[in-house]
Amino acid sequence: MLRSQLVDVARLRAEFQALYSAPSQVFSAPGRVNLIGEHTDYNEGFVLPMAIERRTYVAGAPNQTSQIRVKSLTLGQSFEIDLERPGPKRRGAWVDYVEGTARALIERGMPVVGCNLLIDSDVPTGAGVSASAALELSVGIALALLGGTAEPDRVQLALAGQAAEHQYVGTMCGIMDQYIAAMGRNNAALLIDCRSLETQTVPLELGAVSVLVCDTRVKHELSSSEYNLRRAECLRASNILAKSIPGVRTLRDVSVADFTQFATELPGVVRSRCRHVVTENARTLAAADAMRAGDLVTMGTLMSESHVSLRDDYQVSCEELDVAVDIARSQPGVYGSRMTGGGFGGCTVTLVDNDAVPHVSQAVKQAFAARGWNAPELFATGACEGARREA
Repeated sequence: MLRSQLVDVARLRAEFQALYSAPSQVFSAPGRVNLIGEHTDYNEGFVLPMAIERRTYVAGAPNQTSQIRVKSLTLGQSFEIDLERPGPKRRGAWVDYVEGTARALIERGMPVVGCNLLIDSDVPTGAGVSASAALELSVGIALALLGGTAEPDRVQLALAGQAAEHQYVGTMCGIMDQYIAAMGRNNAALLIDCRSLETQTVPLELGAVSVLVCDTRVKHELSSSEYNLRRAECLRASNILAKSIPGVRTLRDVSVADFTQFATELPGVVRSRCRHVVTENARTLAAADAMRAGDLVTMGTLMSESHVSLRDDYQVSCEELDVAVDIARSQPGVYGSRMTGGGFGGCTVTLVDNDAVPHVSQAVKQAFAARGWNAPELFATGACEGARREA
């Protein structure tokens, strides 16, 4: 299988030694893709993410001060955080993720000591693979272990990362990204119930199959306003259906049978949005069952159906995503393909035989070149471990 580990951990240790004149420990956390279950999280539904083999790495060591001194090799920027003084809630820079995570850990009773940190990453930024959660959880596990917490609670690490986004960055994100970055497992995905926050580890024994990630390197500007509109449309749908279906709080509570029976009560666009969420929840649970059974054909079919629903009913795809999916699906060795993330750009995920990865990647690149678009980045990955200390 094609693998991409672009960060050299030995080089990171050496650069830390040169910068801080001290040895270091190295910690890391992964990016993620959502295999299926899109725009279901804020409807209290189900998501099925997996951690990918692109990671953010943090070399660190205590420095016997109250300061966290942190430098990003990726960006070439350095900051200092004084733990004895409340810092500004937002500096408008990546250090907000670091400071927010540190202070959230302290609020949760985990000791955090002054330390030197050096960060490097091979997680693509702005691509919908959650580089922010990879940063939060790599920093979180580094600070927790350097501070003396022997076995940090994974849920608390995830909640600290989410709190950093809410309180310091100003992004009111859900919990999926932090959960999978904290609790990812080798050869497994994580089925998350976004209402109860209960999780189930779902085996993903790919064998001679890979998940091929395609970063379209496109992000259309209307994504934020359209995201808020979709949330409002879902709320309107649940409010209307609650009048006819007892116990409906969100679209999580509407079954496919309920939707079929009461769809005519919904206005046209709202009906389409509702249909996507209701059927996507059903697809996500069916996909988890298919994975448990080792049925990659059914898994691929569900992924492709998900993309059609996101494109036509939820209308959050774009031309670049559609081309990447359609070209991939037309190639031999492909089980299924879909957009992943919020939409309007970002990444696709394709379930593909290992020996088909090169020609599928080339076909997508050629399709983009023929349209005069920037070249996409494609890499194959399996499901990997969450936040950890590196050997």
